[in-house]
Amino acid sequence: ERKNRERVVLATKYTFAGKPGDPNSGGNSRRALRTALDASLKRLGTDYIDLYWLHCWDTVTPVEEVVRGLDEVVSAGLVRYVGFSDTPAWYAARAWTLADERDREKICALQLEYSLVERSIQREHIPLALELGLAVTPWSPLGRGMLTGKFTRGFQGGQGRLSNPGLAKSPLYAKLDSDKNWGTLDTLIAVAAELGRSPAQVALAWVAGRAGVGSTIVGATQLGQLEDNLR
Repeated sequence: ERKNRERVVLATKYTFAGKPGDPNSGGNSRRALRTALDASLKRLGTDYIDLYWLHCWDTVTPVEEVVRGLDEVVSAGLVRYVGFSDTPAWYAARAWTLADERDREKICALQLEYSLVERSIQREHIPLALELGLAVTPWSPLGRGMLTGKFTRGFQGGQGRLSNPGLAKSPLYAKLDSDKNWGTLDTLIAVAAELGRSPAQVALAWVAGRAGVGSTIVGATQLGQLEDNLR
């Protein structure tokens, strides 16, 4: 309800095409940004977004245009803070530096995949975030469900998203299906049992406690899942 709006930190994203087959309806451009933002404000029934994310790098829009576009919507009062999701560390650093030099709104957060089985952001993104004071918001902290302990090797079990028979063979899951990662899961399950907690709770606690992490995104589809993981 609108009366509770100030109690909510509302975030949304832009980049993907709003109209299938129309390349001009997506991307990182100022046009795509404004079109997507206007549509989000209307759908959400609000006058502003607390945190507006660039969803992913389109590889073609000049970073100067992105920085200017984000600064414009903040200056207009439509957005309060801005962040980057799934962009290279060098790109985020360049955008922050340009904004700082030109006195424009700087990104304040990075949204990236991070879990016990996906730790590549520790090489560059985490040091970048710590240096510039950016909050890291991990997505898929449960390793696409792998760290719940519900699946056996090869992602057998057919639960959740994996009820789709072809998804376990997709690149998203194939990269996780390694002896190293299944070994990590075995250790996680053992530690969780010792602590009297679920594997998901321990995996979430590990991510939430890492340097630079401000909050995590949990892709729960049912309230019970969220309650079980956070209890």
